[in-house]
Amino acid sequence: MFENLSHLALQEYWWIIVSLLGSLLVFLLFVQGGQTLIYRLGKDDMQRSLLVNVLGRKWEFTFTTLVTFGGAFFASFPLFYSTSFGGAYWVWMLILFAFVIQAVSYEFRSKANNFLGKKTFEVFLFINGLLGTVLLGAAVSTFFTGSLFSVNENNFSQWETATHGLEAAFNIQNLCLGLAVFFLSRTLAVLFFMQNVDQADIIGRAKKQLFYDAIPFLVFFLTFLGFLLLNDGFAVNPETKAVFMQPHKYFINLIEMPAVLGIFLIGVLMVLFGIGKAAFSFAKWSSKGIWYAGIGTVLTVFALLLLAGFNNTAFYPSTFNLQNSLTIENSSSSHYTLTAMSYVSLFVPFVLVYIFFTWRALTKKKIDKEELEEEGHLY
Repeated sequence: MFENLSHLALQEYWWIIVSLLGSLLVFLLFVQGGQTLIYRLGKDDMQRSLLVNVLGRKWEFTFTTLVTFGGAFFASFPLFYSTSFGGAYWVWMLILFAFVIQAVSYEFRSKANNFLGKKTFEVFLFINGLLGTVLLGAAVSTFFTGSLFSVNENNFSQWETATHGLEAAFNIQNLCLGLAVFFLSRTLAVLFFMQNVDQADIIGRAKKQLFYDAIPFLVFFLTFLGFLLLNDGFAVNPETKAVFMQPHKYFINLIEMPAVLGIFLIGVLMVLFGIGKAAFSFAKWSSKGIWYAGIGTVLTVFALLLLAGFNNTAFYPSTFNLQNSLTIENSSSSHYTLTAMSYVSLFVPFVLVYIFFTWRALTKKKIDKEELEEEGHLY
């Protein structure tokens, strides 16, 4: 089946899979967002432990998705992986550090004889929530703004700045997306707490906190979107494969790919509807907001990533030398490798079904003080 597809068709197939994994990862960052709200919503040790434990049921989903996303990118587009992870290593090392201390914090926060104390690990969780979201958002934004790297004829890549990726955080467009992801993760976390926490004080604070995070998210996201649609983009000549700057490239991509435009608009509307449903509906309905906003997040990010790679676009542009920019065609694995991987990808739906039922089992009952006291394993 897959072996009969052209190399380009397989490259497009795998860009879709990578984009889907990336969009799922952004949704699951609500765990990171929730970690930055532990002291905002929890005013005593019991409430903070309740919040940590409701997030602790989900943190491994985020970590696993991040690893899967990185692995899929490495296998399908290895030149991107070697260029970005090998060149912009300070950014990726900081992201890796943030996720390592997250795992350590959930493991040791409530352990007996914890000489560092709970507060230390709660600070670690906050660091993970801040760095993990802002830096990932800024890194993804470089798909649209470009990076300073070169690639020679032997596909050996080299980063052309001493900051090795940290410069991305000082680009205003990248920073806008990074902060948009940060406040989105906090917004989704608030919606998640409304659905899964049975504690009146926390829910009351969460409903107020929703406005404090949703409004900055919209401001930063709309600012990023304005940059994206109005600035020049990195286009590829379909005949010569030369990369050139095209005015309003990503706006043109939206118009020329109506299916992607539809996915994007539906996603944005679902995010807004989920936030509005939680903010302005009666309390008994407010727990439904996470489903609308979560699915909307996946659709919106999925559409943005498709904009970066499809319609003759360089998904990882080089601002050092435009002709060194990476596309899904010049950075992918061989036809044989992509074919073999495509058969493995047929198991993805089964994994998603497993995640769905595991998710439901872990959130079937809202967590409250009584359940926290009866829980055998505490984070």
